[in-house]
Amino acid sequence: MSDRLVAAWQASPLASLSHWQLVAVAAVVFPAIAVLLNVIDQLLLPKKPSLPPHVFHLFPWIGSAVVYGMDPYHFFESCREKYGDVYTFTLLGRNMTVALGPKGSNLIFNGRITEVSAEDAYTHLTTPVFGKDVVYDVPNAVLMEQKKFVKAGLSVDNFRIYVGQIVDEVTKFATQDEAFVELQNGSTEGSVDIFKTMCEVTILTASRTLQGQEVRDSLDKTFADLYHDLDGGFIPLNFAIPNLPIPSNFRRDKAQKAMSDFYMQIIEQRRKSQVGSKDGRHDMIEALMDQSYKNGRKLGDREIAHIMIALLMAGQHTSSATGSWAMLRLASRPEIIERLYAEQKEVYDDGAGGLRELDYDIQKNSVPLLDAVVRETLRLHPPIHSIMRKVKTDIAVPASLASPQSHTSAASLAANKKTDAGYVIPKDYYVMAAPGVSQTDPKIWKDPASFNPDRWMGKGELEPEEQGETVDYGWGAISSGANSPYLPFGAGRHRCIGEQFAYLQLGTILATFVRRYSWKLATRFPDPDYNSMIVLPKAPNNRIILKERS
Repeated sequence: MSDRLVAAWQASPLASLSHWQLVAVAAVVFPAIAVLLNVIDQLLLPKKPSLPPHVFHLFPWIGSAVVYGMDPYHFFESCREKYGDVYTFTLLGRNMTVALGPKGSNLIFNGRITEVSAEDAYTHLTTPVFGKDVVYDVPNAVLMEQKKFVKAGLSVDNFRIYVGQIVDEVTKFATQDEAFVELQNGSTEGSVDIFKTMCEVTILTASRTLQGQEVRDSLDKTFADLYHDLDGGFIPLNFAIPNLPIPSNFRRDKAQKAMSDFYMQIIEQRRKSQVGSKDGRHDMIEALMDQSYKNGRKLGDREIAHIMIALLMAGQHTSSATGSWAMLRLASRPEIIERLYAEQKEVYDDGAGGLRELDYDIQKNSVPLLDAVVRETLRLHPPIHSIMRKVKTDIAVPASLASPQSHTSAASLAANKKTDAGYVIPKDYYVMAAPGVSQTDPKIWKDPASFNPDRWMGKGELEPEEQGETVDYGWGAISSGANSPYLPFGAGRHRCIGEQFAYLQLGTILATFVRRYSWKLATRFPDPDYNSMIVLPKAPNNRIILKERS
């Protein structure tokens, strides 16, 4: 038999090929076979009727990664037309079941901890950046206690102090940055990269307030390089294949240790000084240094350091992105900038033709247009387009969510027979929510693609506070209303704890800019850039033209 095989091989055309030619043939043939088998598996082999429909894809393992990564929202909507609100797609070897609409968000955000896990979905991406023993590197119960510790630092008393500190940092930036100095004669216009500006302003204001004076004083090139290298760990590849031995991960790990040691030095020095909270500090480090777990164990200094890194990295990305989009949206509607300026003059009139200093209570309660601008920006530009959980036990999808929806095409309705019962999402799948889809749904919002802050004024299309009952997961009562079509900060136990600080920071930065400048777009409004984990305005159309007020 072996002689026949040898003879057959010698008679075949392949026998005359060189080694490298054979490798080239294999490089073409084997992928082609893999694609063919993948197509056969999807089209011809029977599937469990309880599974959600699976998005067709040519390439195994890769799946729909390319089309999803290019424009997630277009991908979500096009699949929704074919399959309804619940469907599964392959993403770099993982089965991702998407659940769209308010009911889909509720299924994922309010899922039981026995069913879905954020920790299992994100730990391999976040832990190398944030550090061990915090956030998604701990059991959910411990994470809830850590969020309670953080909330202790997000007090109203601290917020009242933060307003002045934020104004001071923005003002200093505007009087010292080279691009802004040229605008100070009141008649010159200047073009600035607003994303770069907001990145710098965001880290300056966050370090002055939450991070502490020592961090603010250390914002030099060395710190910037550490931040950049640490930020390099947030790449989609690390979600698919954790801890690859690649240069960016080596830099990430080195930067993580250096940043952790940097915070440890601050904490150690504070403990040596024995001043404690009586020193008058109002930052997060001071709040965390006195915290203890329910079992009596003190929050460790290394844990504090890693929580501070998590706050720095997560807050910087989302706030700088949202601030950039807000400035760009306002640049596309200069008349709203002037209305914001009129609002400032009305509520802060000092009686002598000037403006009083910004005040926390007024900012929170008496500037409805400014608040509406922030809300409308977050509606159109939620920082994160996809929020994931890993499935721990099979999840039953209600029939009302599993059935094809009214926006599903007639052809796919006929093809999809799952109209009388729900689906079952199997263990080890991932589930994915996309609140941004609901936030621009024409069935919910009038003219959803337009930037219209007035929709939030008075009794608008949606009252954001009317989101159902509240629940306390251990760090304070929050809305349980994951059924809301407006969830820019998520919902449930993993709702962003920095929500109120984000509103404060963004509102104060915008108010300070409105008081100093008018502005307009330098070019057309930018498209979204989905190449990073956060949705950013795509260069080079992220520039605005500023002019200082008289």
